[in-house]
Amino acid sequence: MAKHPVVVYGASGYTGMLIMDWLIDQNIPFTAVARNAKRTEEMMAQRVVRLEQATYEIIEADHSVESLAAAFKGAKVVCNTVGPFITYGAIGVEAALKAGCHHLDTSGEQAYVLEMRERFGEQYRQAGLVLAPATSYMYAFAEIAAELALETPGVDVLETATLCRGTRFAAAGVTVGSTASIFGMARVKQLYLWEKKLVEHPVTASFNVVDPSFMQPVFSLPWSGTSIPVFYQYDSRVRSCISSVGFYDNDVMKLAHGFFQKWDAEFKNLPTEQQDAIIKGVVDSTTPSMPPRERTTTTRTVDFAIGRGQLAAVRATVHGITPYISTGALQTAAVMKLLDGETAKVGFTSACKAFGHRYLLGFLEQRGLARATVTQL
Repeated sequence: MAKHPVVVYGASGYTGMLIMDWLIDQNIPFTAVARNAKRTEEMMAQRVVRLEQATYEIIEADHSVESLAAAFKGAKVVCNTVGPFITYGAIGVEAALKAGCHHLDTSGEQAYVLEMRERFGEQYRQAGLVLAPATSYMYAFAEIAAELALETPGVDVLETATLCRGTRFAAAGVTVGSTASIFGMARVKQLYLWEKKLVEHPVTASFNVVDPSFMQPVFSLPWSGTSIPVFYQYDSRVRSCISSVGFYDNDVMKLAHGFFQKWDAEFKNLPTEQQDAIIKGVVDSTTPSMPPRERTTTTRTVDFAIGRGQLAAVRATVHGITPYISTGALQTAAVMKLLDGETAKVGFTSACKAFGHRYLLGFLEQRGLARATVTQL
């Protein structure tokens, strides 16, 4: 049973430790939950900033609903970083619900987000709890841009792009878990929102995204479709939404694109065990270990949304740095609202809809992690 109001599940992982950094910064006590307490304690001592100032405990738990619910009981909020979420996420969501906790996670894997909405959204709503996947850089920055675009009257169609520079898998900061999620996307459909319906992208789908921050177009992919079209599917303001993601390393992105097509042609009908082995082999060869902490001088991001209506047109851009560190900040910003009982929505929701895009943007801006511009077109 947790003694503190916030649980960080996956505490020995890269993102979990960054969330703890920010909780400590805001003087929020937390319970770290992991499979191996000794290893977690060692990892935290090496990598969590200002740990000597923290009020915390470490609890061991197996990855099962019963074990996790017992560990989460007594807390108010669970920050879950244990992925790939399409494989492991539902157990954490069910355990948090059983323990009476709000659930935040970092995943925008579209198949996972859709499953959580359908399986648990109504149960969380009835319990008065928030279920907010994709509370992380990769999806929240682009959704902040989309919400800024929607402030222009008449906008009802969105296109969003998430562009990261300085990201070449382990050499520049992509974690083992993220790499597993990236290649795991080959298993699932990629959907975009068109006239209020989710429509499948072809496996060959890609985008050459042009942004004035970069000299060359950025080769981008649907990235499983992202969580953003799902969040807007039942939003009365939005008719259509297409989202893309690109690292400013076109060769790496084309490698991933080729893998997705090869999967569709050769691997999609193989037994699950063989598919698992193929993905594990790719992950091990590209990201064999936990990367170093991000550097603000090399890891930079541009997220933008183009909003259009019959006559309205607007471009909202969020420039940022250090996506994983920013993820820790976003999770903590959400925790602060939940601990204060301040949420605009319960049940399945996005962080922007639950806590307000202006609040999240302000939290990031005040800490030097992001800045936003809006241009009427």
